[in-house]
Amino acid sequence: MLPPLSSPLPALLTTALLLGLSSVACSIPQGGFGGGGGPGGGGSGQNGGGTTTTTTSTTPTITLAPATYTTSSPVLSASSTTVLSSADNAAAAAAGSSNSSVSVACNNSPSLCTRSYGNITHMGAHDSAFLRDASTGNSIAGNQYFNATVALSAGIRLLQAQVHLSSSTLELCHTTCSLLDAGSLEAWLGKIKHWMDSNPNEVVTLLLVNSDNQDVSVFGSVFESSGISSYGFAPSSSVTPSSSASSGWPTLQSMIAANTRLVTFIASITPSSAYPYLLNEWTYVFENPYDVTSLSNFTCTLDRPSTLVGAGAVSAVGSGYMPLLNHFADTSLTSSIEIPDVSDIDTTNSPSNTTTGALGLHAYSCVRQWGGRKPVFVLVDFYDHGPAITTADELNGITGDVTGRGGSSGSASSSSSSSASRAGAMVGFLAAAVLLV
Repeated sequence: MLPPLSSPLPALLTTALLLGLSSVACSIPQGGFGGGGGPGGGGSGQNGGGTTTTTTSTTPTITLAPATYTTSSPVLSASSTTVLSSADNAAAAAAGSSNSSVSVACNNSPSLCTRSYGNITHMGAHDSAFLRDASTGNSIAGNQYFNATVALSAGIRLLQAQVHLSSSTLELCHTTCSLLDAGSLEAWLGKIKHWMDSNPNEVVTLLLVNSDNQDVSVFGSVFESSGISSYGFAPSSSVTPSSSASSGWPTLQSMIAANTRLVTFIASITPSSAYPYLLNEWTYVFENPYDVTSLSNFTCTLDRPSTLVGAGAVSAVGSGYMPLLNHFADTSLTSSIEIPDVSDIDTTNSPSNTTTGALGLHAYSCVRQWGGRKPVFVLVDFYDHGPAITTADELNGITGDVTGRGGSSGSASSSSSSSASRAGAMVGFLAAAVLLV
C-alpha cells in the first residue's frame, strides 16, 4: 500500500522527491478546462468534480522538441478515415461543396470558412504552456512536447493553461508556481499574437483557468499590454447559451473578415463591458469529467458547471451549451501524486473508434449520447501523438480537405528518446522509493 505524503519519509525517498517533484504534478486536478484548484476547476474548485482510479502503465515512448517558437508552417496532409454521419456532417458536406472553388482556407480548410464557430470541433492542447522538453529539464509534469506556436502551426486551434498570481504578476503555473512556472501570461500571449499576425486566416481559442480568482480587469490589462486584445471577439447579443450551438456564433469567414479572431474563455470570471472579449466559460461551455487514471473510465457525463449537473448533458446541449471533451489520462505515483500518462498516449490519442480509451471511440460515443451533437472543443495531452487532430478532422468532415499544417511531426530523435528514458527512469525511481517506505 502506498503511504500518504504526511508519513515520515526515509532519506532515500526524501532525496528522490527533492530531485523529482519539481517535475511532478502533485495531487493534480488539472484546472478549469481539465484542471482544478481555481474557481472553476477540479475537485477543489467551486464547480469541481471527478473521481480517481489507478491503472498500470508500460514503458513510455516520448517525443520531445525544443521550445523554439515558429510563425509559419509547411503543408502536412491529413489522413482519411470514415466520418460519422450526422446533421453536422451534412452541413460540413454542403459547406465543402459550396467552397470547392475557394482557394483560401480558414483554420486549415476551405470547407470550414462558411461554418459557424459553434459548429466546428476545435482540437486543443491541454495545459499547453507546460512542456516536457529541454526548456523544463524534460519535466515529467509537462503535458505537451511542443510549445504554443508549434502547436498552432500543426493545426491546434485551442490552447488551455492555468494562470496563477505570483508577485503581482499573472504567471502560467502548473498547480503551483514552485512546481512548474512557464513564465508570464503576457509573454505567452505576445507569442500567440505574433503567430496570429503571420496567419491572418486562423481563428484561435484560449481557455484560461483563473486559479487565484483574479478580477477580469487583471486579465484585461494583460491582454491589452500584450497587444492581443486587438483580435478579441466580443459576442453580440445573438450569441447566448441558447444560440451558441449553431447559428448564434458567426462563421469563421466573418470573424476573419472582422479580424476578431481570438475567442477567450476564462474559468471563471465575472464579465465586464470594459473587456467584452473575456468570456466566463460556464456561460457557454460544459465539460465531461477530467480526472481519469484508467483508459476504460472516459465518460460523456456532464461534470461542470455544477449548476447543470442535475439536468445532464443532453439538456445542456438542448439549451445550447457547447460541449468540451476532456480526453487525457494521468498515472498515479501515490494516492496523492499523479502525472500525465505517456505510456498509453498512442492509444489515448488514437482516432480508432473500436479501441478502449481511444479518442475516436470516446468522441463518437459522446456524439451518440449527446443526441448527435459533436464536441465543439477537445483537450488532449501530447497532441502530436495519435495524431489527435485526425479525430477532429473526421468530426469536421474535412479529411482530404486540409492544407497549411506543419510544426510538429511526432517523430522521435535519439536525443529525445534518451530524455524519455531518463524521465521514465525518474518515475520508476520515485515509485520504487515510495514502495520501499
